[in-house]
Amino acid sequence: MIKALSAFTEEVDDIEQAIVDIEGQIGGYGELQGNTIGLLTCYSEFISSGVVRELCRALPFPVIGATTLGNIVSGSSGRILLTLLILTSDDVEFSTGLSEPLSCADEAPLREAYEGAVSKISGRPSFMLSFAPLLIPVGGDFFADAFSDISGGVPNFGMMPVDNNSDYRDAQVIFDGDAYRDRYAFALVSGNVSPRFFMASISTERVFSQKGVVTSSAGNQVKSLNGRPVIEYLESLGLKRSEDGGIAGVNSFPFVLDYNDGTLPVVRVIFAITPEGYAVCGGDIPEGAILSVGRIDRDEVLSTTTRLVSDVLATEKPDCVLMFSCVGRYFIQGYDPTSEIRRVKELMEKACVPYQFTYSGGELCPVSSNTGERLTNRNHNDTFVMCVL
Repeated sequence: MIKALSAFTEEVDDIEQAIVDIEGQIGGYGELQGNTIGLLTCYSEFISSGVVRELCRALPFPVIGATTLGNIVSGSSGRILLTLLILTSDDVEFSTGLSEPLSCADEAPLREAYEGAVSKISGRPSFMLSFAPLLIPVGGDFFADAFSDISGGVPNFGMMPVDNNSDYRDAQVIFDGDAYRDRYAFALVSGNVSPRFFMASISTERVFSQKGVVTSSAGNQVKSLNGRPVIEYLESLGLKRSEDGGIAGVNSFPFVLDYNDGTLPVVRVIFAITPEGYAVCGGDIPEGAILSVGRIDRDEVLSTTTRLVSDVLATEKPDCVLMFSCVGRYFIQGYDPTSEIRRVKELMEKACVPYQFTYSGGELCPVSSNTGERLTNRNHNDTFVMCVL
């Protein structure tokens, strides 16, 4: 069994007060059990000010995490926060790992870090918690697939960092107080724990009925569907070309990707249309997959998140809940970007369940097969994901 404690601080510059805030909210360390880990998310300013480094030095347990531009835990209400979710247990083990720097899709640094971490726990991990770097040459699909190969399919739940700069230049992964732009931090969890994973993206009624089979693609670029240029498929749905040859507002019309392998579909945001008419997406799309197009806006973000959280809390009795939501959903909310945060806060605090919610640059969450018999690790876009413990 896992016991969860949460804390937060708004003190970006006052290091001593930030530590007092955190320690005061968790009542010191008397409630900690034999094995403990901290999950920390924050604005990047908490790193540059030294708060993250000194707080982690003061805490008597390992801490992993990442930067964000929006987050909450129980009791918090501010907009610029450092949040900490503490997981502690006598019958669950935690082992953390940090990869060497990553510059390309190379499994070796990940494998070395995983083997070092798994050697410190007894038995096969039940799942892993991940904070993957946000890198241009290395995407979330690589991380999901690589750790599946390395671990033999251990369920992988996590996020990629963002920050409040338009180019995410300060998006960083955190490991025991140090911050990195190019390393992968994670924790293996083993023992008496049975995580459940849930996700929400686009409602069925918001997905166009027309489907297409990917007949030509290269990584995250879709070239043709049903043997025809992908741009023609998008136009057949009523989407209009702009003067530059792209599709106006294409980010609001993500692909719904069915791998055609018996697993549940995932969402792939369309970032741009190339001069050749190819769709550049937020993750790999293999040939042979089936695509449809969905529509997402502020109302859809709020309704899908509300429905999922409400349904889970109605059927589960969790010790704690960890949630990540894509930064794309944050921006889709437009003039009121914290509406999803407020909705989650309302639902979770009414249920009196410890939780942590963080906006991410990409979500790692296992998906089940259509029969629910197996889990497959996937990278997601425009998705709200939950890990229930």
